[in-house]
Amino acid sequence: MDARPEINIKPWDALHKDLKDGNSKVRWFSREPYAYWKGNAAVATSRQELVKCNVSSTQDWNARIYTQDWFKESKEGYKTSDLGSQCTHRYKIYIEGSAWSISQKYILACDSMTLLVTPKYYDFFSRSLMPLQHYWPVRDNNKCASIQYAVNWGNSHKQLRIGKEASNFVEQEVNMDHVYDYMLHLLREYAKLLSFKPTKPPEAVEVCPDSLVCQAEGTERKFLMESMVKSAHDSGPCDLPPPFSRRELTMLKRRKENSIRQVEMWERRASITR
Repeated sequence: MDARPEINIKPWDALHKDLKDGNSKVRWFSREPYAYWKGNAAVATSRQELVKCNVSSTQDWNARIYTQDWFKESKEGYKTSDLGSQCTHRYKIYIEGSAWSISQKYILACDSMTLLVTPKYYDFFSRSLMPLQHYWPVRDNNKCASIQYAVNWGNSHKQLRIGKEASNFVEQEVNMDHVYDYMLHLLREYAKLLSFKPTKPPEAVEVCPDSLVCQAEGTERKFLMESMVKSAHDSGPCDLPPPFSRRELTMLKRRKENSIRQVEMWERRASITR
Protein backbone atom coordinates (compact mmCIF):
# COMPACT_ATOMS: atom_id res chain seq x y z
CA MET A 1 0.00 0.00 0.00
CA ASP A 2 1.38 3.38 -1.07
CA ALA A 3 4.90 2.33 -2.00
CA ARG A 4 6.67 5.27 -3.63
CA PRO A 5 9.69 3.86 -5.48
CA GLU A 6 10.42 7.25 -7.05
CA ILE A 7 11.29 8.57 -3.57
CA ASN A 8 12.38 5.25 -2.04
CA ILE A 9 9.35 4.73 0.23
CA LYS A 10 8.87 1.01 0.80
CA PRO A 11 5.60 -0.96 0.65
CA TRP A 12 3.56 -0.55 3.82
CA ASP A 13 4.32 -3.88 5.51
CA ALA A 14 8.09 -3.40 5.20
CA LEU A 15 7.93 0.27 6.12
CA HIS A 16 5.75 -0.40 9.14
CA LYS A 17 8.37 -2.84 10.42
CA ASP A 18 11.05 -0.16 9.98
CA LEU A 19 8.93 2.32 11.94
CA LYS A 20 8.43 -0.16 14.78
CA ASP A 21 12.17 -0.80 14.89
CA GLY A 22 12.77 2.95 14.95
CA ASN A 23 10.29 3.35 17.80
CA SER A 24 12.14 0.79 19.90
CA LYS A 25 15.48 2.58 19.47
CA VAL A 26 14.43 5.89 21.00
CA ARG A 27 11.82 5.85 23.76
CA TRP A 28 9.49 8.82 24.17
CA PHE A 29 11.23 10.38 27.20
CA SER A 30 14.59 10.23 25.40
CA ARG A 31 13.31 11.94 22.26
CA GLU A 32 13.84 15.56 21.30
CA PRO A 33 11.11 17.58 23.10
CA TYR A 34 10.02 19.40 19.93
CA ALA A 35 7.64 19.02 17.00
CA TYR A 36 9.27 17.60 13.86
CA TRP A 37 8.32 17.92 10.22
CA LYS A 38 10.27 17.07 7.11
CA GLY A 39 8.86 17.29 3.62
CA ASN A 40 8.44 19.19 0.39
CA ALA A 41 7.24 22.66 1.34
CA ALA A 42 7.05 23.92 -2.24
CA VAL A 43 3.83 22.06 -3.05
CA ALA A 44 1.45 24.08 -0.85
CA THR A 45 1.08 27.51 0.72
CA SER A 46 0.14 25.93 4.04
CA ARG A 47 3.46 24.11 4.15
CA GLN A 48 5.34 27.28 3.29
CA GLU A 49 3.58 28.91 6.23
CA LEU A 50 4.65 25.99 8.42
CA VAL A 51 8.30 26.61 7.54
CA LYS A 52 7.95 30.03 9.19
CA CYS A 53 7.34 28.21 12.49
CA ASN A 54 10.90 26.89 12.47
CA VAL A 55 13.26 27.93 15.25
CA SER A 56 15.19 31.13 14.60
CA SER A 57 17.53 33.45 16.47
CA THR A 58 14.55 35.50 17.66
CA GLN A 59 11.72 32.98 18.10
CA ASP A 60 11.25 29.35 19.13
CA TRP A 61 7.82 27.90 18.38
CA ASN A 62 8.96 24.45 19.58
CA ALA A 63 9.06 23.27 15.97
CA ARG A 64 11.97 21.76 14.06
CA ILE A 65 11.18 22.03 10.35
CA TYR A 66 13.27 20.53 7.56
CA THR A 67 12.54 20.98 3.86
CA GLN A 68 13.09 17.95 1.66
CA ASP A 69 14.70 18.33 -1.76
CA TRP A 70 13.74 15.04 -3.37
CA PHE A 71 15.84 15.66 -6.49
CA LYS A 72 18.96 16.18 -4.40
CA GLU A 73 18.02 13.27 -2.15
CA SER A 74 17.71 10.89 -5.11
CA LYS A 75 21.15 11.92 -6.33
CA GLU A 76 22.65 11.19 -2.90
CA GLY A 77 20.99 7.81 -2.43
CA TYR A 78 18.19 8.79 -0.02
CA LYS A 79 20.60 8.91 2.91
CA THR A 80 18.61 11.43 4.96
CA SER A 81 15.02 10.49 4.10
CA ASP A 82 14.68 7.08 5.76
CA LEU A 83 11.31 7.23 7.53
CA GLY A 84 12.24 4.55 10.05
CA SER A 85 14.97 6.79 11.45
CA GLN A 86 12.71 9.82 11.87
CA CYS A 87 10.94 8.72 15.07
CA THR A 88 13.29 10.75 17.25
CA HIS A 89 11.08 13.64 18.38
CA ARG A 90 8.25 13.55 20.89
CA TYR A 91 5.91 15.26 18.42
CA LYS A 92 5.47 14.99 14.67
CA ILE A 93 3.50 17.37 12.50
CA TYR A 94 1.09 16.19 9.82
CA ILE A 95 0.15 18.78 7.22
CA GLU A 96 -1.38 18.21 3.81
CA GLY A 97 0.40 19.14 0.60
CA SER A 98 -1.33 20.14 -2.61
CA ALA A 99 -3.92 17.52 -1.66
CA TRP A 100 -4.10 14.55 0.70
CA SER A 101 -0.69 13.30 1.84
CA ILE A 102 0.32 9.66 2.22
CA SER A 103 2.53 10.64 5.16
CA GLN A 104 -0.32 10.56 7.68
CA LYS A 105 -0.06 6.89 8.62
CA TYR A 106 3.76 7.06 8.74
CA ILE A 107 3.52 9.88 11.25
CA LEU A 108 0.78 8.23 13.31
CA ALA A 109 2.87 5.04 13.55
CA CYS A 110 5.85 6.77 15.17
CA ASP A 111 4.85 6.68 18.87
CA SER A 112 5.19 10.48 18.78
CA MET A 113 2.14 12.63 19.46
CA THR A 114 0.82 13.67 16.06
CA LEU A 115 0.10 17.38 15.71
CA LEU A 116 -2.49 17.33 12.95
CA VAL A 117 -3.00 20.60 11.11
CA THR A 118 -6.68 21.01 10.22
CA PRO A 119 -7.13 18.90 7.05
CA LYS A 120 -9.29 19.38 3.98
CA TYR A 121 -9.00 15.78 2.79
CA TYR A 122 -9.69 12.50 4.54
CA ASP A 123 -8.26 9.01 4.27
CA PHE A 124 -10.36 5.86 4.48
CA PHE A 125 -9.50 5.46 8.16
CA SER A 126 -9.80 9.14 9.15
CA ARG A 127 -13.28 8.90 10.63
CA SER A 128 -11.96 6.62 13.36
CA LEU A 129 -9.27 9.07 14.48
CA MET A 130 -10.28 11.10 17.51
CA PRO A 131 -8.63 14.33 18.71
CA LEU A 132 -6.91 14.03 22.10
CA GLN A 133 -7.03 10.26 21.70
CA HIS A 134 -5.04 9.66 18.50
CA TYR A 135 -3.76 13.15 17.69
CA TRP A 136 -3.59 16.76 18.82
CA PRO A 137 -5.48 19.25 16.60
CA VAL A 138 -3.52 22.23 15.27
CA ARG A 139 -5.29 25.27 13.87
CA ASP A 140 -4.42 25.97 10.25
CA ASN A 141 -4.90 29.71 10.71
CA ASN A 142 -2.55 29.95 13.71
CA LYS A 143 -0.08 27.12 13.20
CA CYS A 144 2.97 28.41 15.04
CA ALA A 145 1.27 29.36 18.29
CA SER A 146 -0.87 26.23 18.17
CA ILE A 147 2.21 24.01 17.76
CA GLN A 148 4.05 25.84 20.52
CA TYR A 149 1.19 25.32 22.95
CA ALA A 150 0.79 21.64 22.01
CA VAL A 151 4.46 20.92 22.70
CA ASN A 152 4.44 22.84 25.98
CA TRP A 153 1.30 20.99 27.06
CA GLY A 154 2.66 17.61 26.04
CA ASN A 155 5.98 18.12 27.81
CA SER A 156 4.39 19.40 31.01
CA HIS A 157 1.87 16.54 31.05
CA LYS A 158 4.46 13.94 29.93
CA GLN A 159 1.98 13.06 27.22
CA LEU A 160 3.13 9.84 25.57
CA ARG A 161 -0.31 8.20 25.65
CA ILE A 162 -1.70 9.93 22.54
CA GLY A 163 1.27 8.89 20.42
CA LYS A 164 1.02 5.30 21.62
CA GLU A 165 -2.73 5.19 20.96
CA ALA A 166 -2.11 6.31 17.38
CA SER A 167 0.63 3.71 16.84
CA ASN A 168 -1.63 0.98 18.20
CA PHE A 169 -4.45 2.15 15.94
CA VAL A 170 -2.25 1.99 12.85
CA GLU A 171 -0.92 -1.45 13.77
CA GLN A 172 -4.31 -2.96 14.55
CA GLU A 173 -6.60 -1.20 12.09
CA VAL A 174 -4.44 -0.17 9.12
CA ASN A 175 -2.74 -3.48 8.44
CA MET A 176 -2.85 -4.90 4.94
CA ASP A 177 -5.41 -7.59 5.77
CA HIS A 178 -7.88 -4.90 6.80
CA VAL A 179 -6.96 -2.74 3.82
CA TYR A 180 -7.76 -5.57 1.41
CA ASP A 181 -11.00 -6.28 3.28
CA TYR A 182 -11.93 -2.62 2.94
CA MET A 183 -11.17 -2.65 -0.79
CA LEU A 184 -13.36 -5.72 -1.29
CA HIS A 185 -16.29 -4.26 0.64
CA LEU A 186 -15.92 -0.93 -1.15
CA LEU A 187 -16.06 -2.60 -4.57
CA ARG A 188 -19.09 -4.63 -3.51
CA GLU A 189 -20.91 -1.53 -2.32
CA TYR A 190 -20.10 0.29 -5.56
CA ALA A 191 -21.35 -2.73 -7.50
CA LYS A 192 -24.75 -2.41 -5.82
CA LEU A 193 -25.07 1.08 -7.30
CA LEU A 194 -24.48 0.02 -10.89
CA SER A 195 -27.48 0.42 -13.17
CA PHE A 196 -26.09 -1.98 -15.78
CA LYS A 197 -24.44 -5.39 -15.87
CA PRO A 198 -20.72 -5.09 -16.63
CA THR A 199 -19.43 -7.30 -19.43
CA LYS A 200 -15.88 -8.01 -20.49
CA PRO A 201 -15.00 -6.31 -23.79
CA PRO A 202 -13.76 -8.76 -26.44
CA GLU A 203 -10.44 -6.90 -26.72
CA ALA A 204 -9.78 -7.00 -22.96
CA VAL A 205 -6.48 -8.51 -21.88
CA GLU A 206 -6.03 -10.22 -18.53
CA VAL A 207 -3.41 -8.59 -16.36
CA CYS A 208 -1.23 -10.93 -14.34
CA PRO A 209 1.62 -10.24 -11.89
CA ASP A 210 4.26 -10.97 -14.53
CA SER A 211 2.83 -8.43 -16.96
CA LEU A 212 2.76 -5.79 -14.23
CA VAL A 213 6.34 -6.38 -13.19
CA CYS A 214 7.96 -6.96 -16.56
CA GLN A 215 7.99 -3.25 -17.45
CA ALA A 216 9.37 -2.20 -14.07
CA GLU A 217 13.04 -1.84 -13.25
CA GLY A 218 15.23 -1.25 -10.24
CA THR A 219 13.54 -0.09 -7.05
CA GLU A 220 10.08 -0.10 -8.62
CA ARG A 221 10.42 -3.77 -9.57
CA LYS A 222 11.82 -4.63 -6.15
CA PHE A 223 8.92 -2.96 -4.32
CA LEU A 224 6.34 -4.56 -6.62
CA MET A 225 7.75 -7.99 -5.87
CA GLU A 226 7.90 -7.30 -2.13
CA SER A 227 4.28 -6.15 -1.98
CA MET A 228 2.88 -9.02 -4.05
CA VAL A 229 0.42 -11.25 -2.19
CA LYS A 230 1.84 -14.73 -2.58
CA SER A 231 -1.01 -16.83 -1.20
CA ALA A 232 -4.70 -16.62 -0.42
CA HIS A 233 -5.77 -15.84 3.12
CA ASP A 234 -6.89 -18.82 5.18
CA SER A 235 -10.12 -17.08 6.20
CA GLY A 236 -12.70 -14.85 4.57
CA PRO A 237 -12.88 -11.07 4.84
CA CYS A 238 -14.08 -9.37 7.98
CA ASP A 239 -17.79 -8.62 8.22
CA LEU A 240 -18.77 -5.16 7.10
CA PRO A 241 -20.25 -3.40 10.14
CA PRO A 242 -23.63 -1.72 9.74
CA PRO A 243 -23.57 1.95 8.72
CA PHE A 244 -23.76 4.60 11.40
CA SER A 245 -27.21 5.80 12.26
CA ARG A 246 -27.91 9.52 11.99
CA ARG A 247 -27.77 9.75 15.79
CA GLU A 248 -24.41 7.94 15.95
CA LEU A 249 -22.93 10.19 13.28
CA THR A 250 -24.16 13.27 15.12
CA MET A 251 -22.64 12.06 18.39
CA LEU A 252 -19.33 11.23 16.68
CA LYS A 253 -19.20 14.64 15.03
CA ARG A 254 -20.07 16.37 18.30
CA ARG A 255 -17.39 14.45 20.21
CA LYS A 256 -14.72 15.53 17.73
CA GLU A 257 -15.89 19.13 17.69
CA ASN A 258 -15.98 19.31 21.49
CA SER A 259 -12.42 17.98 21.76
CA ILE A 260 -11.16 20.50 19.20
CA ARG A 261 -12.98 23.35 20.98
CA GLN A 262 -11.43 22.21 24.25
CA VAL A 263 -7.94 22.57 22.79
CA GLU A 264 -8.76 25.98 21.31
CA MET A 265 -10.04 27.14 24.71
CA TRP A 266 -6.81 25.98 26.39
CA GLU A 267 -4.80 27.86 23.77
CA ARG A 268 -6.78 31.07 24.30
CA ARG A 269 -6.34 30.87 28.06
CA ALA A 270 -2.61 30.32 27.66
CA SER A 271 -2.27 33.31 25.32
CA ILE A 272 -4.06 35.56 27.84
CA THR A 273 -1.84 34.52 30.75
CA ARG A 274 1.42 34.94 28.82
